[in-house]
Amino acid sequence: MIGVHDCKIDNKGRILLPTALKSQLEHVISEGFIIKRSIFQKCLEIYPRSVWEEDVKEIKKLSRFTKKHSDFIRLFMIGVKELELDGMGRMQIPRDLTLFADLNKDIVLASAFNMIEVWNKEKYEERIAEDQNNFSDLAEEVMGKII
Repeated sequence: MIGVHDCKIDNKGRILLPTALKSQLEHVISEGFIIKRSIFQKCLEIYPRSVWEEDVKEIKKLSRFTKKHSDFIRLFMIGVKELELDGMGRMQIPRDLTLFADLNKDIVLASAFNMIEVWNKEKYEERIAEDQNNFSDLAEEVMGKII
């Protein structure tokens, strides 16, 4: 998935997927989606079910008898919910997750390879502005070591 899409969320927490994004998701719409809190940002992450199931395979390898693993699993799973598109092509974002990400009228759906981040538009723009200042250093540190 690619692209950043400005959208609206209504007062019931519904998002109408932009046509460009919906067409990219066409092959996975029937399997449904999983939504969860992001680990590193105050945003949400939407995964096609098949992508989610692959990620969860790794988490299932953790031992519930190790405290750090158990704590991680609990925190990772906070707010995880299933999503489907309704007949009008909308997703209903659960209230607890809209509050977590401070979603109000203007939002951004930002594609991140195999998932979509859902951001409060103002917070997204602030984060991008912050990150842009350090991107060259980050790019060198992360990608400069890849051969």
